[in-house]
Amino acid sequence: MPRFSRRPGSAASSRRCSTRKAARGATAAARGRCRKKTRYGQKEQEQAWLNAEVDALYRLASAGVRVPQPYGFVDGVLLMELVADDEGYAAPRLDDVTLSAEQARDYHGQVMADVVRMLCAGLVHGDLSEFNVLLDRQGPVIIDLPQAVDAAGNNNAAMMLERDVDNMRAYFGRFAPELLTTEYGKEIWALYEAGRLHPDSALTGHFEHDTTSADVEDLMAVIDDVREEEAERKAPAWDE
Repeated sequence: MPRFSRRPGSAASSRRCSTRKAARGATAAARGRCRKKTRYGQKEQEQAWLNAEVDALYRLASAGVRVPQPYGFVDGVLLMELVADDEGYAAPRLDDVTLSAEQARDYHGQVMADVVRMLCAGLVHGDLSEFNVLLDRQGPVIIDLPQAVDAAGNNNAAMMLERDVDNMRAYFGRFAPELLTTEYGKEIWALYEAGRLHPDSALTGHFEHDTTSADVEDLMAVIDDVREEEAERKAPAWDE
């Protein structure tokens, strides 16, 4: 028996219908953009994205993150594992399945553990959602990594990680509503910033928000002092 059920028609007809509508509106704009780009520029951009995904796959696979196992990258062609379901067919995306509450909690926990491992490896997915997570015999497998960002070198990394985690919360919360009140994204990033995040860190889903009120008068006094110092520094020095 499979551990999950596919939604009827979701793997074919419904996805095609939704993509056709989006494609009609995007086609004209895409054609205009393509005209402005040279073939060389397009090729370079595609190569850069492919290289980024290859690097991320190897890096995350080594860190124990559940991603498709890369087998080789030769002449611009990436060979990697076929992620399959219980019957050996291509694994469905999360968006194509219906889960029980227990399955949703289990898979959510697995994804959060992989998000932690990714961050410990220095990466944030940047576009994590039910559309780029597959479900194989053992659980979730994260895919689509060309936009992954360096956690320490990107100013938007914290926002992107929280968005990734919130997307997963919203999806799994459809089947297990109690997940909707969790704050794993803020908790994970706070541990990372404090240097206390490890691949096996135990998470609670809770985050203590800073409710301390700012002392406005004290803050304004500091600003005034800085302004006075700056004015004195810029004032011309006259010889006595």
